[in-house]
Amino acid sequence: MTDPWTYTADVVRWLDANPPKQGDPVTLRLLKIAEEYGEAAQAYFGVTAQNPRKGATHTPADVADELCDVILAAMVALHDHVPDPQDFFQAFVRSHAQRQAALTERSES
Repeated sequence: MTDPWTYTADVVRWLDANPPKQGDPVTLRLLKIAEEYGEAAQAYFGVTAQNPRKGATHTPADVADELCDVILAAMVALHDHVPDPQDFFQAFVRSHAQRQAALTERSES
């Protein structure tokens, strides 16, 4: 299995070696998250047949694929903002898990 952090580090190295012809790379990597989010929303509209002219055009798996693209795009962009994105994200999740645990304890009391 390919480790997501190894994969995204490889993507970052490739992007750094092949900079865009126009635009700031950091900005473009953030905008890529927005592009992928838009595609996830479009897929969800397709699952729920929100456009009566088109009907159902996507599957739940299409939505899941697009959400994974959002996650990968965010992981790539994170490399531009912290020295060790994997450690930063793990600490972030730990912090959120602790807050969630505290909320759960309060609600059960």
